[in-house]
Amino acid sequence: MRGLIYKDVFVFFKSIDKKLLLIAGAAIALLMLQTGVYAGLLASVMLAMTIGMQNVMSFACDEKAGWKKYQLAMPVSSLRVVASKYISVLYTAAVSVFGSIVFNLAGSIVFDSFNPQIWSISIAVAIMVPLIWTGICFPFTYWFGYHSGQTMGLISVIPMFYIIKYFEDGAGISALVTNAENYAAAAFIAVPIVFAVSMAASVIGYERKK
Repeated sequence: MRGLIYKDVFVFFKSIDKKLLLIAGAAIALLMLQTGVYAGLLASVMLAMTIGMQNVMSFACDEKAGWKKYQLAMPVSSLRVVASKYISVLYTAAVSVFGSIVFNLAGSIVFDSFNPQIWSISIAVAIMVPLIWTGICFPFTYWFGYHSGQTMGLISVIPMFYIIKYFEDGAGISALVTNAENYAAAAFIAVPIVFAVSMAASVIGYERKK
């Protein structure tokens, strides 16, 4: 199973879309310039969304390599095959956390403001968003193909974008921090449950193809 995890992490990095990086980089830079002391938090959200999307897009690399036929023929249980993909998401979430630390450090230096509250929320977001993203998209991929998973990934951008815009233009980003604290405990319980249920659904979807 370790070999499968290594393969999925390797594919994640190999299949990184340069256009996606450029778009995400430009959006993150713009956010950091506009949001002041909250720059690290908003940049962390954007990076976490990018990591989630990239995990879904990595299925395209498997499709091009014809990995599916080989994977279905392997003497490995469906649970191990699917679980390796989900575990690789946890590994790639480390990239999201590292980026969050870098963004918050840069924001703290540039705006001469260190806020442990914002740092902790940023890191939590960096972990949870990729898990939520893949938790939503992976079952669609295993049941209906990677195009369906990618479509769901694009659709998932819309509500997250409007949530950020609501707090940025309406209630204010400070309200985002306050609300995040209020729902932190529920989120830390809900996200692992969603991730686990998603993996179970993906296993069933994978089994259908065998």
